[in-house]
Amino acid sequence: MRIDGTTVVCASLGYPNKQSISPVLHNAGYRAFGLNNVFLALEVEPDRLEEAVLGARALGFRGCSVTKPFKEAVLPLLDRLDETASAIGAVNTILNEGGVLSGYNSDWIGAVRAIEGAAGVRPSDGPMPERLSLAGKRACVVGAGGAGKAIVWGLVRAGCRVVLYNRDQDKGRAVAGSLAVEFGGAPSALGEGGPFDILVNATSVGMGDAAAPSPIPASAFRWKPTVLDAVIHPRTTALLRAARAAGCAAVPGAAMLLFQGLFQFELFTGRKPPIETMRRALDRALR
Repeated sequence: MRIDGTTVVCASLGYPNKQSISPVLHNAGYRAFGLNNVFLALEVEPDRLEEAVLGARALGFRGCSVTKPFKEAVLPLLDRLDETASAIGAVNTILNEGGVLSGYNSDWIGAVRAIEGAAGVRPSDGPMPERLSLAGKRACVVGAGGAGKAIVWGLVRAGCRVVLYNRDQDKGRAVAGSLAVEFGGAPSALGEGGPFDILVNATSVGMGDAAAPSPIPASAFRWKPTVLDAVIHPRTTALLRAARAAGCAAVPGAAMLLFQGLFQFELFTGRKPPIETMRRALDRALR
């Protein structure tokens, strides 16, 4: 990889963000094609998001991946939203075309494809489930932030009946209403609301802490659902360990990261992503 005055720059914007795996994923794809591109992880203080977005525009960044806690806050800073991002009310991808910043959302793609298990990441600590048809399934999503909203939207689009749970119940009700799904209450009530075929943790509970308690009560595993934890670090969270111990198919956040990143790669480069190359790079980085 060469870095010079013609290098195309993309970046991840988040806080905290030093642990981001996105550069590993994207830079592996750039190397596969011999592109003079680079993908960086930038840590943006929460009160400096507007400056960061303006800087990305002024410096000619080709695109940005947007992560916690900016997926909703970034909306008013963009020039346009695509139809899906507008419907979800959250953005995880920014494309810069001649100084015009457009917002997209690929989190829903990442979650749906990860749950379906199509060509997903298969880390050494557990297999991905076989391909799963989502039509007609009953799904629970815990978390009403930017990622949760995208996952709910994606599951509904795939034909699921979705119930949303959230610790802040006022926000949970508002988000459920905006997406036309049922609100089930606080996560502690989840075990009484089933049965569910699919359980998703879309909160940051467990991020960076393998010992953090599972945000989903163990009683929910009695339905033997497919469980997706959107947390990437650590690869094996308490939720995933508990799900596997109960005999459930457990899907790591790495699978969601891969599929949402493939969308971003194609958007930023105009090329079909080298899926296996990017998958292997991601798997190595998470060992």
